[in-house]
Amino acid sequence: MKTLIIIDVQNDFMPNGSLPVPLGDKIVPVINSINNKFDLIIATQDWHPLNHVSFATNHKDKSNFDVIELHGKPQTLWPNHCVEGTEGAEFHPDLNTKNFEAIFRKGTNTSIDSYSAFYDNGHLKSTGLTGYLKEKGITELYFCGLAADICVYFSILDAFNEGFNCTFIEDASKALDNVHLDKLKQEMVAKGIKIVNSESFL
Repeated sequence: MKTLIIIDVQNDFMPNGSLPVPLGDKIVPVINSINNKFDLIIATQDWHPLNHVSFATNHKDKSNFDVIELHGKPQTLWPNHCVEGTEGAEFHPDLNTKNFEAIFRKGTNTSIDSYSAFYDNGHLKSTGLTGYLKEKGITELYFCGLAADICVYFSILDAFNEGFNCTFIEDASKALDNVHLDKLKQEMVAKGIKIVNSESFL
């Protein structure tokens, strides 16, 4: 069963959002053009409480994009974004959601960040997505969304490590840092993760 996982296509990651991904809105029509090519579609949402540890506003004398140590690992401090129940946390209004089978929310724990659709950053808590997919007998996953070099990448990496065959749909994704993404793409290819464009589905 060919499965598409759409990562965090939310208002706060759009050009006018609180944590904009450059040209993030340009992927919406691309995703809409391919979402009828899959047997199953799963979407994720960042869904943070207002007092989330990753928000710079919750750290005295810290600024957006400062890096602190959290649970023994580096943690980037972000602008407040995708706060649960806010308009910024909603999907882009033009995203076609009618074929979504399920939505998995992440980053709900105040004390740890969660980039991946599968686990928090410390791998302390599963979102349940692995079990959901394996129960359905799914082996082949296609990923797109925002941001390509952060939440999409870490979702692909966790999925690969869980034994799924993974493909990254590059033109249905945008990165915060394209130079960094180029390095991550090299890593993905070296692992055997495929990279394609949407035209391969049309």
